[in-house]
Parts: sequence; C-alpha cells; structure tokens
Amino acid sequence: MDWDTICFNAAAFVAGLFLLELGADTFVDNTAIVARRLCLAVVIAAVIQQKSPLAIGNVVGSSISNILGAFSLGLLFHSEPTVFDRSSKIYTALLLLLTSVFVALAFFKQLGKITGGIFVSVFAIYVASIGFAIYRGVLDAPEGSDDESGNESSDEETDEESTIHQPLHSEASPLLSNGQAPEAVPVPPKSRAHHGLIYHICQLLFGFISLSISGYVLSRSASSLADAVHLSGTVLGITILSFATTLPEKFVAVLGGSRGHAGIVVANTAGSNIFLLTLCLGVVLLSGDLDRHASSVVPFELAVTWASAAILFVVVMLGSRRWVGGVLLLLYIAFLILEFTAYRR
Repeated sequence: MDWDTICFNAAAFVAGLFLLELGADTFVDNTAIVARRLCLAVVIAAVIQQKSPLAIGNVVGSSISNILGAFSLGLLFHSEPTVFDRSSKIYTALLLLLTSVFVALAFFKQLGKITGGIFVSVFAIYVASIGFAIYRGVLDAPEGSDDESGNESSDEETDEESTIHQPLHSEASPLLSNGQAPEAVPVPPKSRAHHGLIYHICQLLFGFISLSISGYVLSRSASSLADAVHLSGTVLGITILSFATTLPEKFVAVLGGSRGHAGIVVANTAGSNIFLLTLCLGVVLLSGDLDRHASSVVPFELAVTWASAAILFVVVMLGSRRWVGGVLLLLYIAFLILEFTAYRR
C-alpha cells in the first residue's frame, strides 16, 4: 500500500472539500435562483473524467446520508416531540415515489440515456409544479434558516443603537460632569456598503470557477484514494465522498432541530434527495455508459436507499421523538461499517 499516494490524495480531497464549500457559499450569496447543492459539481466532474460509478455512488450515498445521517441529527437536537406539517408530508411522499422508481429501474438494470432524460425532465416539472403549488397556496414555501433574519435584525439593532443620543462635548466642557448629564445630540446611523452589478457578477464567476475546480479535485482524489486502498469508486462515493458533500445538510439539520424548526429539517432532507435522484442522477445517466451504470450499485445499497426513504415517510406521517434520531444515526453507522466490510468491493 502506497502511503505517500494515500496521504497526498487525502490532503487533496480535504482541500477540495474546503474549496467546494467556499465556492458554493460565494456562488449562492450572489444569485437568488441557484440552490446550494454541492453534489452536482462533483457528479459533473466525475462524469467528465468517465468515473460514472463514483458519481452514482455519490448520488446513492448522499441520499442515504441525508436521511440517516442528517435528518437523524435534526431529530436528536430537537428536545420536544416533533409534529410535521402538511407540506412536509407531501414532500416526503413525493420523495418515496421517486426513490421507488429509481430502485426498481436500477434493480432491473434499466438505467440509461432515456431514463436520464426522463429524470431531468421530472426535475424541471417538479420545480415548476412546486412553484405553482406554493403560488396557489397548496404548499408552504420551505422555511429558511434564521441566519438571514438574524442578520437583518442585528443590522437593525445596530442602526438603532447607533442613533442613540451621544453626549455633545466641546473644548470648554469639563472632564468630569459633576453628576450632571451632558447635552445629547443624535448621531446618524452608519450607511451600509452597497456593491454594484459588476461586483456580484465577478463573485458569481469566482464561485462557479471554485465549484468546477473543487469538483474536479474531489472526484480525482477520491478515485485515486479508491485505487490506493483497493476499493471501488462506488463504495468510496457511497461512504466518504457522500458524507463530505452532505456536510451542509447536516449543519442545517442541527441548527433547524436545535431551534425547533422541523419544517427546515424535512425540507432540507427531502429537497436535497429529490434533487439528487432527478437532476444529478439524470446527468450521470445521460453519459450513456449503461454497463457501468447497471453494475454500480448492489441490491443491498438499493434496499437501504428505499428503506431510508420509507422510514422518513413513516416518521414524518406519524411524528417523531428524540430517540428516533439516535436509532437512525446508529443505522447509518452500521451501514457504513457494512460497506467497508461485508460489501467491500
């Protein structure tokens, strides 16, 4: 075993992950349309390098990690019994349907270009229908995190504090006020810095370039690591790569759970997995390598993928308690152990 190669590629993998996070944050902060989905950059880079098993492994592993690894954390950090709303139940039902279709097609080896085109079309229809349903009031818009509102409120508080009357001093004012309050005058609040269109376009380009480079580095280093430790690209994509690319979902789940926002946790989990099983999977399948697609995942991994979606559906329908999150997290750890031992390939 070449430890020098392993250490180098592991370091490149970690560096690529940091660059991926930076690029995603910069890209999203400067556009209001694109969702933060790190997996797509890795999937595209893997397809370009003809590493479709790594890409499919990342899609399957990320869908499992989002439920057993991220959703479970949201439940663990939510101290009270959790009751989910109607929109959450609709999102999870749709996810279970999509997962069932994918598992059936993969089991019967029907993954190809036509299937990929259908998945991409389903994603476009999904986005349009969700937007229309929210507009008509059938669904509630997914709850956003409190970061933006918190920032806005803190800015307002800062502005209010800055308008507090400050004492007026002059050259004739004594150093000590002798218990008398000095005369106060209002101080205008500090103006915020506004950036022009060119600035945001440059930031957008920087984020896009960072995503592209990081996707290439992650897929390349992950593939080299798999060869060095004698693992298939699918196993590495299902385990290490998927865990790394779903870290933002885990952070959102922890924050949402700790603040009692169950809608955030479900919307984050179901939305991410629908994105993975439609657009990301469709991009991989459109590459056209049918033989490698058919042999990428084993029935055990397909069963865990479907079971995860089914568990999410049941939990959201019936409500949940904190201990359920602990059970799901233990199941995820057991799945990772089995991938590295019994189903190592």
